[in-house]
Amino acid sequence: MTSLINNILTFLYMLIGVGFLIAAIESFRDKTNSTRYGTGLFWTLFAVIFALGQWLPNALVGAFLLVIGLLSLLKQVKVGHIKEINVKTAESAALRLKGWIFLPSIILAVTAILVAQFTPFGGQVGIGAAAILSLIVAVVLTKSSGKAVFDDTQRMVRSVGSAGVLPQLLATLGVVFTASGVGNVTAHAISSVFPVGNHLLGVVLYCVAMAVFTIIMGNAFAAFAVITAGIGIPFVVAQGGSAVVVAALGMTSGYCGTLMTPMAANFNTLPVALMEMKDPLGVIKQQAPIAIPMLIIQILLMYVLAF
Repeated sequence: MTSLINNILTFLYMLIGVGFLIAAIESFRDKTNSTRYGTGLFWTLFAVIFALGQWLPNALVGAFLLVIGLLSLLKQVKVGHIKEINVKTAESAALRLKGWIFLPSIILAVTAILVAQFTPFGGQVGIGAAAILSLIVAVVLTKSSGKAVFDDTQRMVRSVGSAGVLPQLLATLGVVFTASGVGNVTAHAISSVFPVGNHLLGVVLYCVAMAVFTIIMGNAFAAFAVITAGIGIPFVVAQGGSAVVVAALGMTSGYCGTLMTPMAANFNTLPVALMEMKDPLGVIKQQAPIAIPMLIIQILLMYVLAF
């Protein structure tokens, strides 16, 4: 079964790689883009990592990531010209489908949960299978042509741009931090200031640290590995807290930080660019008043439910 799951995941990653490779080809062909070679190279390297990464030497993949980062730093990655949506066709389809337009999204969520919970394939395969199924349903529902699917896929992939790399890099950074002992250093620093054994204090420290570290890192996955090892386990779980409750609510506490940081580029910076907002912090300013009360609620829930 493990071999089958790995083969399925390999296929899904290669499929994603093909999508990025098409984005690379289209970027190279886009003569209106002043940085088409840099953009094309960006998507090419990204495609190679996804499609062939497991067979490549770690040092080579690391070198590719450095080049990807350098291209982004030097502003050599731009969206370029993307075929615009036909407004009349979109409005006509919206009037015809009405609420049914949400069916693919619902199928995506439900299928992913069902596969993850009730089959041995797990969440990653579940998300991949759900994405393919929801795409098929969307094509049938909207009666779209293959060309329309191709154009819309490219529009989405290329619009995301370099922000699409950030979640993977930050999640990897969290693993690197944990392996290098940052969690142990954090635990030692915290324990020298705050006493171990107070349930409420431990919960507050853990949840607030998750939010703050997520604000710094830009991704709750990166924060989770470090803060859970350094604070969550010694200050909450080791004091009798339920590991399941602590992990679940700890992650959602991190998400509260995601709502308040420009480091979460795919959530808070990309929408600013796509919607051409004048205020670069406009999304964060709208989310912060909600994020803070949510963090307080996570603290209360963990304190009540974990012990």
